[in-house]
Amino acid sequence: MASRKVRWGIIGPGGISAIALRDLAHATNYEVTAVASRDRDRASAFAGRFGIRNVHATYDELLADPGVDAVYIGLPNSLHHPMTMKSLAAGKHVLCEKPYTRHPDEVRIAFDEADARGLHLMEAFMWRHRPQVRKFVELLPEIGELVSIRASFSFFLENRKDVRLDASLDGGALMDVGCYSVSGARLVAGEEPVRVFGEQRLAETGVDESFTGLMRFPSGVVAQIYGGFTSDHRGLEAIGTKATLSIGDPWQGQWGEVTLNGRVIPVDDADAYRLEMENLSGAILGEGSQRLGREDAQGQANAIAALYRSAETGAPVDLKS
Repeated sequence: MASRKVRWGIIGPGGISAIALRDLAHATNYEVTAVASRDRDRASAFAGRFGIRNVHATYDELLADPGVDAVYIGLPNSLHHPMTMKSLAAGKHVLCEKPYTRHPDEVRIAFDEADARGLHLMEAFMWRHRPQVRKFVELLPEIGELVSIRASFSFFLENRKDVRLDASLDGGALMDVGCYSVSGARLVAGEEPVRVFGEQRLAETGVDESFTGLMRFPSGVVAQIYGGFTSDHRGLEAIGTKATLSIGDPWQGQWGEVTLNGRVIPVDDADAYRLEMENLSGAILGEGSQRLGREDAQGQANAIAALYRSAETGAPVDLKS
């Protein structure tokens, strides 16, 4: 790539896309050259805010733009897979907002397509790119043998017409914030769950407004995970035979620190969205490897699907090892 910078297009100029570009001025190996929305005025306003040159009135127009190498998909959950497939078919690398899907087969289909076309695809769990989280993983051996994991992410959702509560758009607390807890538990365990149990409380729209789950791993470690729209709590905790390691907010990084047995360890944090786009851009340029790929996305979708199945049936669900 002559410019040595990946040229990104933004599909869906909503709130999450705006957050993803808030540190754009410090990007080292990429630039944003285009944005598309079904509402051209909305796309134009977004472009003006971030200094983006090209505005497209349809997603297809952006996918046909030869000045775009990769796309960031910031659409509602139900559109993640179909838009990813369209983007790959158009020859674009893809960074798709989390969760990629609640349907495990869609992960296999998408990554098979990306591999066949020689393209990069990554699920956008930006929190995994934080220096704070890397420090957490570095300190894990100090807790001794891992005994238990606790992960939570919840906030008060006051707008009852929010897309997060729309069943037709794959809304729900597990899909929106609980998926972070699932991701966190899987990271700490270092393996995939073999059995899960889930309980959900449904909103008036039929989607879960709170979701509580247990995930058992091959080592015997059990993780407690929670996601919800009716409380305000977040954190990741690894409990071991020698110590307890925790982060107050690994997902949004509000506190740049890690706590080991009560000892606060400061960490110089950085914008996780910029870091994830730099990571994938580096991989596209052949200057490194992407942090998250097929294996992680597959494990995530498998766990979410099993948790929902358990909540619907009232019984534990075993996953294939």
